[in-house]
Amino acid sequence: MSGVNRIAGKGRLTPARTARFSFDGKSYTALEGDTVASALIANGVHLLGRSFKYHRARGILSAGAEEPNALIDVSRDTARKQPNVRATVQEVFDGMIVSSQNRWPSLAFDVGAVNNLMSPFFAAGFYYKTFMWPRAAWKHVYEPLIRRAAGLGVAPTEEDPDHYASRYAHCDVLVVGAGVAGLSAALAAAETGARVILCDEQAEAGGALRYDVGVRIDGQDGNSWAQKAVARLKAMDNVEVLVRTTAFGYYNHNFVGLAERVTDHIAKPARDLPRERLWQVRAKRVILATGAIERHMVFPNNDRPGIMLASAGRMYLNHYGVAVGTKVGIYTAHDSAYEAAFDLKRSGVSIAAIVDCRQTPGAAVLEEARALGIDVLAGQSVVNTSGRLRISSMTVARNGGGSPRKIAVDALLVSAGWTPSVHLFSQSRGKVAFDAESQRFLPGSYAQDCLSVGACNGTDDLQRTIEESLAAGELMAQATGRSSGEKIAISAEQAYDWTGGMIGAAEGAGPKTNAKAFIDFQHDVCAKDIRLAVREGMHSIEHIKRFTTNGMASDQGKLSNMHGLAIAAEMLGKEIPQVGLTTFRAPYTPVTYGTLIGHSRGELFDPTRKTPLHGWEEAHGAVFEDVGNWKRAWFYPQAGETMHQAVSRECRTAREAAGIFDASTLGKIEVVGPDAAEFLNLIYTNAWDTLKPGKARYGIMTREDGFVYDDGVVGRLADDRFHVTTTTGGAPRVLHHMEDYLQTEFPHLKVWLTSVTEQWAVIAVQGPKAREIVAPLVEGLDLSNEAFPHMSVAECTVCGVPARLFRVSFTGETGFEINVPADYGQSVLEAVWANAEPLGACVYGTETMHVLRAEKGYIIVGQDTDGTVTPDDAGLSWAVSKKKTDFVGIRGLKRPDLVKDGRKQLVGLVTKDPKLVLEEGAQIVASPNEPKPMTMLGHVTSAYWSENCGRSIAFALVAGGRARMGETLYVPMPDRTIAVEVTDLVFFDKEGGRIHG
Repeated sequence: MSGVNRIAGKGRLTPARTARFSFDGKSYTALEGDTVASALIANGVHLLGRSFKYHRARGILSAGAEEPNALIDVSRDTARKQPNVRATVQEVFDGMIVSSQNRWPSLAFDVGAVNNLMSPFFAAGFYYKTFMWPRAAWKHVYEPLIRRAAGLGVAPTEEDPDHYASRYAHCDVLVVGAGVAGLSAALAAAETGARVILCDEQAEAGGALRYDVGVRIDGQDGNSWAQKAVARLKAMDNVEVLVRTTAFGYYNHNFVGLAERVTDHIAKPARDLPRERLWQVRAKRVILATGAIERHMVFPNNDRPGIMLASAGRMYLNHYGVAVGTKVGIYTAHDSAYEAAFDLKRSGVSIAAIVDCRQTPGAAVLEEARALGIDVLAGQSVVNTSGRLRISSMTVARNGGGSPRKIAVDALLVSAGWTPSVHLFSQSRGKVAFDAESQRFLPGSYAQDCLSVGACNGTDDLQRTIEESLAAGELMAQATGRSSGEKIAISAEQAYDWTGGMIGAAEGAGPKTNAKAFIDFQHDVCAKDIRLAVREGMHSIEHIKRFTTNGMASDQGKLSNMHGLAIAAEMLGKEIPQVGLTTFRAPYTPVTYGTLIGHSRGELFDPTRKTPLHGWEEAHGAVFEDVGNWKRAWFYPQAGETMHQAVSRECRTAREAAGIFDASTLGKIEVVGPDAAEFLNLIYTNAWDTLKPGKARYGIMTREDGFVYDDGVVGRLADDRFHVTTTTGGAPRVLHHMEDYLQTEFPHLKVWLTSVTEQWAVIAVQGPKAREIVAPLVEGLDLSNEAFPHMSVAECTVCGVPARLFRVSFTGETGFEINVPADYGQSVLEAVWANAEPLGACVYGTETMHVLRAEKGYIIVGQDTDGTVTPDDAGLSWAVSKKKTDFVGIRGLKRPDLVKDGRKQLVGLVTKDPKLVLEEGAQIVASPNEPKPMTMLGHVTSAYWSENCGRSIAFALVAGGRARMGETLYVPMPDRTIAVEVTDLVFFDKEGGRIHG
């Protein structure tokens, strides 16, 4: 056997399968399947860490994810290192390196323990009162010192060498929790043919059946039944069973996040396996079978190593084959703790006594205790413990008085009853209800399509749990459209009743004692801290939580919340629901950054989006830039050209002959339906019901506050169909904006919105020879000025491919935008280029596009606007309808501040020295001699060298800009002050004749 505390014949691990690991430099042997906690207990190690504030010695309290004490640092090598791992869930693998945390120089002798002697100065809220003066010292002196003195693990300094994965999954029924309730629900749902996902955070399914050996189901022990049920589910094609998988977050529309630990338990994982996997599950129905969490007892010095939950003692014994001590005491307010005493006694472990603070424990457990010769001290309480690095005795006294007596123990198992795990239910926005009879919060009103079953629903009887779960599984499957499956009948026997328990502080931890009776073990919050918070005026549990930090540790108060709430209610003389309940937030247990990030790191930090024309552009020498997630051709340098030279050549060629540009990244939304025009009338500032099919119009979109939100050209293809374009970066938010208003403000309109951004490749052909290039490729459409003038749109055929052809221009030249299905984009571009290249045309990139549009005074939303610019500020008041009575932003535009004189307006700037190009973002002042601080009139939004104008040009937002035409202003820079003249926005072809060909 591996370990001095292994009991022959107990547990389910195989003695022949061992693993070596080290803890704080000392080597130990574990069995395959051990957690770090069970392996250390097996080797007689109970001291695992130090507490956050007082640096008190702490051991293992639980056997599950609720563990607040046993947080460790786990390493495979110098790079693979993770702090704050719960020893109770981390499985041992061969070669594992484990270290304790938050101690110096060693775990047994920690200098930080002096904080415990100074605890009277560290009462709840001390930092709010102590570190207020001098004010500036908090950030630079106090906070760094406190963070160094109090804390948990140390973050890794090297890059994480592991990789992570993610999956999207859809199912009919998601069952969270694979105990008896979850297994029963999954079986019933799966029999209907429904697609079922069953997940559980433990390494094996079974839940409490893994330790509760007194349960019989269908004539066999509970755990055997559970493993057969899992095997049956795994054999079904419509079922996915995920162990080591925590449902950490329950979001809107039955979207549940799961974190799967794939290789954390494997010594040498295969390279192709991820360390962890994020499952993003969208379920039609969710069944929560998350069980209940055992509460600890609150009494003086209840935190010594060796004191743990009774259920944990049973788990270590019955599943791992490990005795938590040789002489064990029990302190309880609930019958379930007796079962731990019975199991240990039958395994040959001495039980010092069962101390029950209730006057009348259950008759069945009392009879069993007498039969086993276990002394039961009813109506008595543990009022203290002793022992430096592990408990050595408990002090017991009769409730209400009497002489205390010491009883020697080397372990103490405690239980104050069970708290239903309603965390995920609460995350789903369900409202809990307080059950006064059982003194616990249970699921109340549901906000989503889910049901709670079993212990998390307050169902204590085993047979009733099974029947409730079977019914829920069938009901939820049928709700997704499945028919009834094979009826399942499961019969169960339960040894003892699990109802009852207590919350709050037990006898001996009342307001008169100065001893530390811990509620929140990780943050060192005691019962007296809760009482102090109430005396200081905190009457809401949310205020008490923040004043004391109760429930704010990494375990999120799974053990402490109910105790703190009960003590506060007692102090306030109120019922528990009147004091309130803190909010349960995701994640349920900590989730690594790697799991959440997945592949999104390094070069894959953001998704890379490439247009259908990307390969052709790359082959023709494009240099790309990142625009949002898109890779866009920036410029096309020829041999020996700098960027400046390439852009100047492209600008000149586009105006003299023609330029070809990839405009596929523009957002494209189809607005379809009988009320499409009316909807656009409400969304845009200008009118759309007057636009005839076959015509296009430039549109401005504002927010409710009247500021410009986006712009683009909208083409009307039919009475009930519009092709809407948006800025590249604005595509997703504009669609969201439209959907938001359609669903909330205009739900009466019959309109459908579809994003088609990636369905169309867009080839823009601009310049004097644009028609000559495009016309031979277009079938069945007359492209003459008379038949197809500027701002026209038609559905036609280009190169034999169905197309949408726009006569629009973002350069001020004759322009066509050819929209073809994305799969045909490159072949159509090749045909366009075959016509364009002999005519002296060029391909150009985004930098040239910016220069060409600036020469013509065309703005870019997001560059020349900053969220505080109205259409009038941008010189686009002509695009705001004077006849419409309503549109999004109409009231905002009428606010006095938005129509007053002196607002910043978009104007043109030319430098006195034509060769100087301004810096975008540079500030503008009225006089270079103005004393500091100077009054800033505005800033430069766009600035370029214009080869076609032979000088630099710029746009700027300037206070009262249009009234300053011809005025000289100044742009102060670090090395000079640049004089500029205010002009209008159009620098090239002011008459606008070129756009009409």
